[in-house]
Amino acid sequence: MNIKRLILEGENVSLDFKKTISNTEKIAKTLVAFSNNRGGKLLIGVADDGSIKGVKSEDEEKYMITKAAHLFCKPAIEPKFEEVYVDDKVVLVVDIPKSDTKPHYALDENKKWWVYFRVKDKSVLASKIIVDVLKEENHESGQLISYSEHEKKLLNYLEEHGRITLKEFSKLTRSAYKKAQKIIVSLILTGVLLPHTTEKEEYFTAADVK
Repeated sequence: MNIKRLILEGENVSLDFKKTISNTEKIAKTLVAFSNNRGGKLLIGVADDGSIKGVKSEDEEKYMITKAAHLFCKPAIEPKFEEVYVDDKVVLVVDIPKSDTKPHYALDENKKWWVYFRVKDKSVLASKIIVDVLKEENHESGQLISYSEHEKKLLNYLEEHGRITLKEFSKLTRSAYKKAQKIIVSLILTGVLLPHTTEKEEYFTAADVK
């Protein structure tokens, strides 16, 4: 494994750097976010700027991560470890597989369980829509979708405006949030829509838009 080449990619949807592990709640959040998305790798002993610091005690880091994965993640996560020497320093590579038992929840400092999802280089709190998508993914059976007037209005709106929020879709179709949400979830699962989450809002675009 070429760690330096991996580091050059920078933190992204499936790669995160940690200089050291000092907080089980925080690392559980990252583990859960990777598992709920496409999986990913944690490089322990690498600072946020990509500089290689190395780990002082691989066993201590492994213990903290395993504790977080088993006690602070629900369902539990099984990370895989690999020690890689780079410039006479040890980088601990933690591989988190994509899960088939989604959604995973992380326990926070207030003893509450939350779902997190990886968006770009951040582990963000999953919206109700993303949680529903994760739940549906587990028992998805190649569902076919027939376009009603609501779906047609949504696609026409996206052709004109490029993006839409749940509130806008609900208003557009004069339907309750719950019904609008259900339609959006099914369109995400069938690959028609893509969800996007920012710190301010969640919005959706057509999947074929580059």
